[in-house]
Amino acid sequence: MTDSRDDDVARFVERFALLLSEAGMARMPARVFTRLLATDSGRMTAAELAEALDVSPAAISGAVRYLDQVHLVHKGREPGERRDHYAVDDNTWLEAITNRDKLYDAWNSALTDGAEALGTDSRAGKRIDDTRRFFLFLKAETAAMQEKWRAQEAAR
Repeated sequence: MTDSRDDDVARFVERFALLLSEAGMARMPARVFTRLLATDSGRMTAAELAEALDVSPAAISGAVRYLDQVHLVHKGREPGERRDHYAVDDNTWLEAITNRDKLYDAWNSALTDGAEALGTDSRAGKRIDDTRRFFLFLKAETAAMQEKWRAQEAAR
């Protein structure tokens, strides 16, 4: 028999995972990520996740592989443990946004090449260059936002 708190947590996990999937994250990674967020330790093994979400270990494997690729979870193993665990950090959102900067740099490089290839005197070239400038702006604003967040958290 499960207690009321377990049911409330399960409802929260499904609700927030649905919101993440509506925003573009695949459903199973959204469920795994939310379940890790809702765990005091922030970490669980694949078997624990499978049991908590009532899914197969294979479903967990694919989900954590994706979440690791996008830097929302990381895999680890404690000395003497036989099983890997998957974890979210307390500042996982900040880290995910910080890692996005590397992606912006790669996009900007490719967009610069694209704008040069098309020529900014063409509509397509201007559109590509506008996209490049938007990502430069977004990178700068993200850095400023991260600093504001860190200052706010330090003052808390």
